[in-house]
Amino acid sequence: MIDIKVPPLGDSITEATVSRWTKNEGDAVAAGETIVELETDKINVEVPAQKAGVLTKQLKAAGAIVGVGELIAQLDDAAAGAGAGAVAVPQKAPAVSAAVSAPSAPSASGSSVVRDPRAAPSAERYAQEQGISLQGVTGTGRGGVVSKPDVIEQRPQQTEIRVAKPAPPSPVVPQKAVPSVPSVQFSVPSVWSTTGTRETREVMTTRRKKIAENLLHSHLSTAHLTTFNEVDMTSVMEIRERHKERVEKEHGVKLSYMPFFAKASVLALKAFPVVNAQIDGDAIIYKHYVNLGVAVASDAGLVVPNIKEAHTMGLLGLARSIADIARKARDIKLTMDDLTGGSFTITNGGVFGSLVSTPIINYPQVGILGLHKIQERPMVVDGTIVARPMMYIALSYDHRIIDGQQAVLFLVRIKELMEDPASMLID
Repeated sequence: MIDIKVPPLGDSITEATVSRWTKNEGDAVAAGETIVELETDKINVEVPAQKAGVLTKQLKAAGAIVGVGELIAQLDDAAAGAGAGAVAVPQKAPAVSAAVSAPSAPSASGSSVVRDPRAAPSAERYAQEQGISLQGVTGTGRGGVVSKPDVIEQRPQQTEIRVAKPAPPSPVVPQKAVPSVPSVQFSVPSVWSTTGTRETREVMTTRRKKIAENLLHSHLSTAHLTTFNEVDMTSVMEIRERHKERVEKEHGVKLSYMPFFAKASVLALKAFPVVNAQIDGDAIIYKHYVNLGVAVASDAGLVVPNIKEAHTMGLLGLARSIADIARKARDIKLTMDDLTGGSFTITNGGVFGSLVSTPIINYPQVGILGLHKIQERPMVVDGTIVARPMMYIALSYDHRIIDGQQAVLFLVRIKELMEDPASMLID
């Protein structure tokens, strides 16, 4: 009899929620097959069987909170006919996936998912969620078993999740431009009852509970204050419009507005390093690097993967790195390293239509930049009222170490760089 226990979940993670059992009691399990999925505050973990056998007992129900090392199931590896007919797959460590889920995207051909006995449960589930047929997907596992990475890498082009992008501006004045950011698009699940029930009670998932705790901790542990400014996006939009096709053709990167804000943030952080600092007891830690976080929303909650060593990158390097973390979030390949170690964060509510907001600091960081919707507004330019594409920007900061003057000047520097983007290229 083999005991199935909660594996190590990552640094500082001590508990998880039993998200879903992929095998029922009495089911035959092949070596390497996923038995249960666990959800933590940052990542999802698939727990595989180390040997073939029959799952004899589930000791924890779906939704239960379990700790690292806790016994959750038992597998009989001596059961007669255990794993018969199953194709063995390589033994492997628990698979780590991102805290981002994507919406179901119907196949362009409308074909349904084929239940392939040679596919791992995680691969079948991912294919079904994405509307992908397993026909034609080549398995790289032992015996040709199809894994989830196989499905992701060989996914038909038409099933890819679309990343939000701005509407093209008109030749004269952009009309409905929206800043592009690598944000996974998702549909908000409806909990409205159609059965006449007046209330529904639902236990928080581990991730949602941890998000709530972190946000409350940030609110209670920092002296939150927000300052605002606005940016005339005309120059950036003109540069992007002139060069986006060439950049995509020559470098394979779609040029959005986010790399411009990322570069401006890095330069502003160099000028005002206290915004990139951290409080440790009665000391201030000044970081001589920028690990730039980009907030990404999903059905499961908010995650903030970060670009390591962003201060060493140019505009195209930042564009490529932002696209990479967006792709990893979309393909459920974020790691703990992607989600930890950030020093400053950018969040963009503009992709959802937000005009202005006061973002909450991503503790223990001390500053977060909020971007918003680009909207044409009447502005006075050289004594004449003209329509200009404007964006409100916000800096929420920890007033314990960042004075109002520093915060305002930091945001003014962002504004100056964005309104004169050529100055960012000569830094």
